[in-house]
Amino acid sequence: MSALTISRYPVPDLKSLPEDILARILEVQEKARFIPNVFLTLAYRPAEFRAFFAYHDAIMHREGSTLSPTEKEMIVVAISSANGCQYCVVAHGAMLRVFAKEPLLADQIAVNYLHAPINEKQKAMLTFALKLSRSPELVQESDYEQLNNHGYDDEDILDIAGITAFFGLSNRMAIVTRMQPNNEFYTMAREPRS
Repeated sequence: MSALTISRYPVPDLKSLPEDILARILEVQEKARFIPNVFLTLAYRPAEFRAFFAYHDAIMHREGSTLSPTEKEMIVVAISSANGCQYCVVAHGAMLRVFAKEPLLADQIAVNYLHAPINEKQKAMLTFALKLSRSPELVQESDYEQLNNHGYDDEDILDIAGITAFFGLSNRMAIVTRMQPNNEFYTMAREPRS
């Protein structure tokens, strides 16, 4: 099997990047010990890079959100799988394994969340996210009532919707750029933690 380039678009040299983007990339590299290819791929267009990561941070790290990091990654994995986005399933599957400390959960959600070992509240969250992703014109009041019945309030629903919408964009950009997952993501958090 031949090695694929990380993107069908040019990947800028780190030294050529604006200071703020380089600082963000180096910060991620320091923490992760590698540079996720999404940073290198999107650096091709600096203004879009800034906007993309500003919105990412706003929804994934929103102060006051009651969704856990694990639940947010569940949403990303489920909709990325439905959208056929290899990069996001692999990369966010790794993050889900890290947060959940469950080496099989990301694969189970990516294949069929209804058969994954998650609770009914989380299944309701993913059902709504997938409906919003696949057929948003069919979302109706009964969908909100179903979420409310599982303990989600209007702020939670906005969080679920924001993550779903953002990663719909992310999935499509990853597919069009032919973004390849880093090898590190495939093996990350695969061993059970004691």
